[in-house]
Amino acid sequence: MKHRYVARAAALFAALGLLSACSSTNAIPYMQGDTTLHQLHKVGVGKIKHIVFIVQENRSFDNLFQGYPGADTQSYGYTHTGVKVNLVPVSLSAFYVIDHSAHSMFAACNGTGKLPGTKCRMDGFDKEPTFNGPRGVQYPQYVYAPHNETKPYFDMAHQWVLADRMFQSHLDESFVSHQYVIAAQADRAVDLPYGGYGTWGCGAGPSAMVATLTNKRKYGPYESPCFDYQTLGDELDKAHLSWRFYASSYGSNQSGAGAYWSGYQAVKHIYYGPDWKNDVISPNWKFITDVRAGKLANMTWITPVCDDSDHVNCPNGYGPSWVSALVNTVGKSRFWDTTAIFIMWDDWGGTYDHVPPPYEDFDGLGFRVPLLIISPYAHQNYVSHVQYETSSVLRFIEDLFGLGQLAASDARANNPALDCFDFSRKPRPFTKISAPLPPRFFMHQYPDDYWAPDYE
Repeated sequence: MKHRYVARAAALFAALGLLSACSSTNAIPYMQGDTTLHQLHKVGVGKIKHIVFIVQENRSFDNLFQGYPGADTQSYGYTHTGVKVNLVPVSLSAFYVIDHSAHSMFAACNGTGKLPGTKCRMDGFDKEPTFNGPRGVQYPQYVYAPHNETKPYFDMAHQWVLADRMFQSHLDESFVSHQYVIAAQADRAVDLPYGGYGTWGCGAGPSAMVATLTNKRKYGPYESPCFDYQTLGDELDKAHLSWRFYASSYGSNQSGAGAYWSGYQAVKHIYYGPDWKNDVISPNWKFITDVRAGKLANMTWITPVCDDSDHVNCPNGYGPSWVSALVNTVGKSRFWDTTAIFIMWDDWGGTYDHVPPPYEDFDGLGFRVPLLIISPYAHQNYVSHVQYETSSVLRFIEDLFGLGQLAASDARANNPALDCFDFSRKPRPFTKISAPLPPRFFMHQYPDDYWAPDYE
């Protein structure tokens, strides 16, 4: 897929060559060496100094952006028996469960390749087990989110960039996806951990286990869900760049409402080291007050609580308002001109998508998920058809700051800088996104049981 970059890259590098001739590198302390400079030129010398990575939950592209103009969506699918099923609208607040383990991915793919989950026919979603499906919906996997609920997301896409060839770097569920978000790998882990103290990661104790996946996509030996590989946070620390991970309070009485998605709880040297106290921040709405107070790290991750996550089995459907609150907070701040925001949904959550995922390795690629890219340098009302994956966001960050790659997925991943940004122009003013709920709603919200100052 990298050949798709050639024409756009040539034009961009020509523009960047002019920019670099009149740009001072002295103000950018992380620029060191010709290789680093070359990588930084790809994303605009001195233009982006802050990245905000908002990770939402469990929606396929066809589900969340159904019918978006210029995007590749399909309003129907087929079952494994050949029955045509029209996708029907089901609210983001619908409370039901669709299994989205690796087993279900293989079933939904219904592929003809030698390995499970390859050469997908995309007609087996009806074989994904469901529980408490919406009343009157025969196939709860074949649904889309109503447009009146997803309007803030559509508005973001109209203002900036929507990528319709964004795939999971992995095959399965949220535990693994949230490791790829920080480390571009999960040490072969697959599906969700079990046992221990009812939480994921290092805090679950020595009896917790998680399955692994072999090169032939078979289930392998179990391992501890407490890893010790290098993460993007480690690379940023070594480069003397700041990072923050905003999440629900891990280990609290209400931690099941979102703290499972705090990826660094599964990295041993982070969880038991100083970064856990210094750089993993709870509750997650502190991002809003931090930015308002003039504090924004070079790299920021933000994960939601259940009600705000878009997860299929989370009630209330506050996700579009939550994401709008975060985006508007940055957009109205002094950081807007130097920030790139990436909004990604971590896995497909069992909901139907019609585009077969390409095969890259034993653990990917998984099904298609949405990606929004928001920045004063992002194209306006642009739908990207370039292949991206979870680790493409990490690749953007690594190239920006001159960092190395962590694993196979970020080494192969396409960098969105060459396709989705135009660094030859002045930063575009921010456009506020309207949403049903204001930022202050999320600062008085269960489960973290904190009371924040009001903030409009």
